[in-house]
Amino acid sequence: MAKAKDINELTPDELSVRLRDLKQEALNLRLQKATGQLENSARIRLVRRDTARVLTALNAKKTLA
Repeated sequence: MAKAKDINELTPDELSVRLRDLKQEALNLRLQKATGQLENSARIRLVRRDTARVLTALNAKKTLA
């Protein structure tokens, strides 16, 4: 779980990469859940929240630019 302070220090390009990685992880977790292989179901919630944090920081940086 990433802290908002750490996320706000990233550049927009780094945030875009982080967002892509989080979305890929969310997809993998959904597939694991569908096939019954998911061990830690709480991870889905953490990834979703980290995605929201990254999107918020990315939108804030776009607004300032």
